[in-house]
Amino acid sequence: MNIDPVHWFLSPAKDTRSSLYLEDAATEFQVQGLELVWTIVTWDADLRWTGDDWSYHSFRGAQEAENSRTDVKKPERRQYLKNASLVLLTRARQGMVIFVPPGAKRDKTRSPGFYEGVSQYLADLGVPQV
Repeated sequence: MNIDPVHWFLSPAKDTRSSLYLEDAATEFQVQGLELVWTIVTWDADLRWTGDDWSYHSFRGAQEAENSRTDVKKPERRQYLKNASLVLLTRARQGMVIFVPPGAKRDKTRSPGFYEGVSQYLADLGVPQV
């Protein structure tokens, strides 16, 4: 979904189009080059910490599909995934919340194992866990 930057950045909290309403999310492209006071970043399963290195994935299938996420092999695409995360993680001026979903055992596209490594990685870096 494309946000309307005028409303997303300038409308009051009671306006559902405002970022303060927390109804619409902006992508890394929509916030690139901007400095925001507070941000909330939701981590998806495209970039996962394996304990030794990052693994790269792309969502390609339906929710029930065993292979709904495929490995990204091209170095350029891997770099893109890293850069997209970097953009999102460097927009906050005052503070940031990083939301790493717990996953869902019943949903093969959101397995808890996709997120556990990232949660541990952030904890090991000293990011407070709530």
